[in-house]
Amino acid sequence: MSNQQLTYSPFDPDIIADPYPVYRQLRSEVPAYWSEQANTWVLSRYVDVCAALADPATYSSASGIFPTPPGVDMTQLFLPMLIMTDPPRHTALRKIVSKAFTPRRIAALEPHIHSIVDDLLDDSPKSDGWDFVSGFSGPLPAIVIADMLGVPRADRDRFRTWSTTLIQSNPARGEFGPGLEAATSLYDYFSEFLAERRARPQDDLMSALVQADADGERLSEDELLGFCLLLLVAGHETTTNLLSNSAVVLAQQPDSRRQLADRPELVPGAVEELLRYDSPVQGLSRTLTRPVDVHGQHMATGETVLLLFGSANRDDQAFSDADHFDLHRAPERQVAFGRGIHFCLGAALARLEARIALQALLARQPDWEVDLDSAVRLRSGPIRGYLSLPLE
Repeated sequence: MSNQQLTYSPFDPDIIADPYPVYRQLRSEVPAYWSEQANTWVLSRYVDVCAALADPATYSSASGIFPTPPGVDMTQLFLPMLIMTDPPRHTALRKIVSKAFTPRRIAALEPHIHSIVDDLLDDSPKSDGWDFVSGFSGPLPAIVIADMLGVPRADRDRFRTWSTTLIQSNPARGEFGPGLEAATSLYDYFSEFLAERRARPQDDLMSALVQADADGERLSEDELLGFCLLLLVAGHETTTNLLSNSAVVLAQQPDSRRQLADRPELVPGAVEELLRYDSPVQGLSRTLTRPVDVHGQHMATGETVLLLFGSANRDDQAFSDADHFDLHRAPERQVAFGRGIHFCLGAALARLEARIALQALLARQPDWEVDLDSAVRLRSGPIRGYLSLPLE
């Protein structure tokens, strides 16, 4: 099939429902593909995605990480975010933020996450018809993030609304209005909160971010607000969708689910395979700082390139029988969290939450079915997950 015959857009509802057959076509037939609908090049093979992630000087993040219409500058729509910066500023920002986002701080959350998970499962209905997203996979990371930042739990529903609205915006079609309103509401909220933490620091992540510095340099007000938005969306949506996708995959893999219920020590490895098999972040964009020729295609300076993590993780050249879910696979090289300088800062937290949540769910409710006919998918191209997922 030629480039003209193959039609791919990350915002196509049919592709959102099941992108993997099209990914196979892309990898096999047009591994460097120009998408007219999304106005971007698309790289789908594991080796090409990894090479791009390892070359931030060529594949820049500074102009945005989502496909956008011609002439739209994402940097003018949102405040500076770590994920949308290049070195040397990215290096400095990451160094500052990492001081407040330490492994010790994450590891110390484990008992607290156990308690949150237990409370959510205690409140789950004993009859059929539980919405897994609103009852479990959505509230869990929202509560964790709220508690980490030090904001009231009562505001977590507002967080969830802002986050979902941002994710649901479709930049490829110029649908920025609701997302910008959500971002503005979040900026206003955290601007007041940051002022309070400067005046009265406490033992929470927000206070640590306000005070953190590297080599005498601190985050600016705009950078702090941008990080709050990034933390809310990336830290919240990634875990929510990892858990929701996992519930679907394990419902479709009852033998694997039974093994996990019987042997909870297998869950950490299973989380890695779940990340590979149905990645919550299907891809992110970069902008070329120089021309690149790949697979016979000339990609020009200034053009965007969508790096398909979800396709790379299903590439048979990287993972044997990649379309098969293998509970005992050891997919250490999966790229669900990216790679290189932009490797997800919250990866350890997402893994910790997923491990605790799945172990508890399997211990209490080892058998379930999902009603996919009634489920409501996110319509965001790069983020794969559900707005609603009825579970029985």
